[in-house]
Amino acid sequence: MTSTGEVEGRAGPPLWWARRRDAVGDVVLGGVSALECAWEGVGFARAAGVPTVVGVLFGFVVGAVLVLRRRWPVAVVLVGIAVAPAAMGFLLAVVGLYALASSEVPRRIIATLASMSLAATFVVMYLRTRGDVEADPLLVVALSGFVAVALTVPPVLFGLYMGARRRLMESLQERADSLERELSLLADRAEERAEWARTEERTRIAREMHDVVAHRVSLMVVHAAALEAIAAKDPARAAKNAALVGDMGRQALTELREMLGVLRAAEKPVRPAVAAVAATSVAPPATAGRYPHVGSFEDGPSLAELEALVGQSRAAGMVVEMVVQGDGAGYAAEVEQAAYRVVQEALTNCHKHAPGARVTVRLAHREGEVAMQVENGPCDGMAAEPGLPSGGNGLVGMRERVLGLGGVFVSGPTDAGGFKVSAVLPAG
Repeated sequence: MTSTGEVEGRAGPPLWWARRRDAVGDVVLGGVSALECAWEGVGFARAAGVPTVVGVLFGFVVGAVLVLRRRWPVAVVLVGIAVAPAAMGFLLAVVGLYALASSEVPRRIIATLASMSLAATFVVMYLRTRGDVEADPLLVVALSGFVAVALTVPPVLFGLYMGARRRLMESLQERADSLERELSLLADRAEERAEWARTEERTRIAREMHDVVAHRVSLMVVHAAALEAIAAKDPARAAKNAALVGDMGRQALTELREMLGVLRAAEKPVRPAVAAVAATSVAPPATAGRYPHVGSFEDGPSLAELEALVGQSRAAGMVVEMVVQGDGAGYAAEVEQAAYRVVQEALTNCHKHAPGARVTVRLAHREGEVAMQVENGPCDGMAAEPGLPSGGNGLVGMRERVLGLGGVFVSGPTDAGGFKVSAVLPAG
């Protein structure tokens, strides 16, 4: 793991510099400024009457202060103003003002120090120029003011521009980083939605396969058991049961082919109602291209086929009574399919777990909803157990179907010793 100031195993910039090249640039500028001030210190030593070595060393130290321009720009400008009467520190004053104006120092401090530098430069130039007795006083004032403005205003304005530009670039970089983080979060959420959609689709396919296979195969096993029992005693009835087994096998294969065809079919337009719900809930799942019929129930069974479904159970020897209350008013396709599958799975459970029991199927059309109930009485102890396997997913699948459409599902044993499955689905 790299520490602060290190990138990819390389040592970072020293001290307060953000980049190594910034440190090198400031050191070079400080060296040039130190040499300049050391050279100007010779004249200062002569004018002040001090040893030349002292003047040179003083100028070298003053010029080297420029190295601190990024860390303490105010101190650099103050040093430049202080040595202005000694006629040294030209580079120090110009670069110091630029560094001050481009820093994060408050504007009022920048204006104050720039004004002090302007006044100091004007005074020094005026005092040095007026010694020429032939010079016009107005010309001396104008020349001093021009030099003071030329040495003060341009570096300040350029520093303000560079500071504003740097802050703008930092703001844009921050916005870009923020946008990248948001895009990363959106990508993670999209992946989560895609995984959720894949899981939902796998669950739906497994539920459909279970309903189709379990019901048809259960009836086939019941008929096969009856066929085995009466084959020698009643050949005519055995032939009828064999024909029923063949018909149910063909129906099971047909439904399986239709279901597999849904997975292979080309994409079809999504029904407007389903599309509207999807648009107001979550984004289109990533599996929409692979499973184009997700949420489409147009080709599934409907309530009109319940009579045929009950008839198949009757043909298998089950005593089934069907009671219908109210008039059906054209429910949504997914509601009709869910209602059909609930009744189908409940009848399958009766074949598995209550052979010989009397079964009652009730269907009630109410205002804004449809209710269904499948109830079987006590199991006939004399009836032969069909020996059908059970995966324990029937009631779970029915509950998921009903609750997924905003309905109510209840199941459990009855006081009479039977079992009851009830469901209520909203019509919309």
